[in-house]
Amino acid sequence: MDPFLFFTLIFIATIYLIMKTCIVVPQNYCFVVERLGVFRGALGAGFHFLIPIIDQIRYKQLLKEIAIDIPPQTCITKDNVSILVDGILYIRVMDAYKASYEIENFRNATIQLAQTTLRSEIGKLVLDHTFSERDDINANVVRALDEATDPWGIKVTRYEIKNISPPKEILHEMEEQVKAERVKRAEITISEGEKSARINRSMGERQEAINLSEGEKIKKVNEAEGKAKEIEFIAKAKAKGIQQISDAIGNDGGTEAVNLQITEDYLSGLGVILEKAKTTVLPTEMANVVGFFEGISKVTNKFPGLDSEKE
Repeated sequence: MDPFLFFTLIFIATIYLIMKTCIVVPQNYCFVVERLGVFRGALGAGFHFLIPIIDQIRYKQLLKEIAIDIPPQTCITKDNVSILVDGILYIRVMDAYKASYEIENFRNATIQLAQTTLRSEIGKLVLDHTFSERDDINANVVRALDEATDPWGIKVTRYEIKNISPPKEILHEMEEQVKAERVKRAEITISEGEKSARINRSMGERQEAINLSEGEKIKKVNEAEGKAKEIEFIAKAKAKGIQQISDAIGNDGGTEAVNLQITEDYLSGLGVILEKAKTTVLPTEMANVVGFFEGISKVTNKFPGLDSEKE
């Protein structure tokens, strides 16, 4: 055998043995080692020695959080509407042994489980609620997946729905519904504004009527008080005049003066009646008339200066 070929084979075998003996595990990785087909242990990050040919690295598990795309799938809502839903799932390997031996392909299994769980959650809701309750759907999917994947050594940290795509006909109906809701809100806003305006106007008219009535009330009260004071002043004046007349009657000639004043008033009133009345009514007993004029003559004789004043 060619010596060069021999040394080459020895060198290759030596390199192979070194590579199989000295193992460096990167950070956030875990290598599952089998010895003669039996699980020997899980190697963490760092430098490790293995027995060549006897010890073998069977699985390499990444311990970082992994983002897995959930492909779009058709889901049927509670009101029998078919929609396309896709999402993204975040998982992390917590136990390398379980992730290697308890499930064949934990990524594919987790994707399938996420799709079936999502279909179940969507089927519990009507179409409108699938848009407004995304957070609840995500939380329910995470809780269900976390319980199901725990025996596999997998921790589901988060699930997010990316898109919900209803059919075009449903989208058109939803757009029309949104337009109708906008028109409804606009009409409600306008009606509320008109209602407020009417209330404000009615309150203003009511306050105006109250103010006018209060002003009219104050005016009538003032007029009544003025009339009362006027009557009071007139009554006081009349009382004062009567008191003066009473004082005058007590003096000499007071009674005759009063009688004369009464006679003058009587004659003046009678003259006015005779001027204005078309029909004149005179007393039937002439003796009363004669006595009336005799009384006048006596009064005239009693006060001789009276005739001169009249003249």
